[in-house]
Amino acid sequence: MTRDKALLLLRRFGPLAVIVVLFAVVLASGLTEHLSLHELRARGAELQAFAAEKPLQCLAIYLALYVGLVAVSLPGALIMSLSAGFLFGPIAGGFAAVTGATGGSTVTYLVFRTAFGDSLRRKPSAFLTRAEAGFKQDAFAYLLTLRLIPAFPLLIVNIASGVMNLRIRTFLPASFLGMAPSSFVYAGIGAGLGHIFARGGDVSIETLLSPRIYLPIIGMGVLAFLPPLWRHWRKGRNAAPLPMPLDEK
Repeated sequence: MTRDKALLLLRRFGPLAVIVVLFAVVLASGLTEHLSLHELRARGAELQAFAAEKPLQCLAIYLALYVGLVAVSLPGALIMSLSAGFLFGPIAGGFAAVTGATGGSTVTYLVFRTAFGDSLRRKPSAFLTRAEAGFKQDAFAYLLTLRLIPAFPLLIVNIASGVMNLRIRTFLPASFLGMAPSSFVYAGIGAGLGHIFARGGDVSIETLLSPRIYLPIIGMGVLAFLPPLWRHWRKGRNAAPLPMPLDEK
């Protein structure tokens, strides 16, 4: 193997190899076992004290963990979004959560675009075939719609975006805007859990009666209507008659 070919393979598959190694290291460390509501409740006072004393340092650690978690495709995005509201409040926590989710998604998107983009585009799956048609029609709107629907797995959308060679200037804003609503809702729920834990309560059916909890949950219900409303708005916009030239009026 020539040196140039070796360097080419390293550039192509090196980032993926790093992700695989990090995946194995995180699993072996047992970090994912601590990503739970039980752990959040047990260490809640300690974590909130640290966030209040050193907010910037806490935010930096939080973003590094969230980006890394999503980048290596480990479960825990939901608890991380809840933790953002728990630590930083519903507004700052919402921004922190969507920033972490977008950052981690961007890493995955870039890695798969570099490593497998060409080969998967030559032999696309059924999902990728549908995704390709949607991206070709309107890449920004299609990705935004996928992000607005929580049912679509984060990893699958990231991989599809990379394989379809979506431009980074399209991927970043569409991902951020599409994941922002759910991130702020989850952060709102997390902020409500903080007040419940502070009173010594636990998560149960009764806690859902608290406005700090049920209002964000109602927000989740509203999120379900965003994709069809968005599609309806787009159809209406596309079907709108073009303005007549001035000389024909």
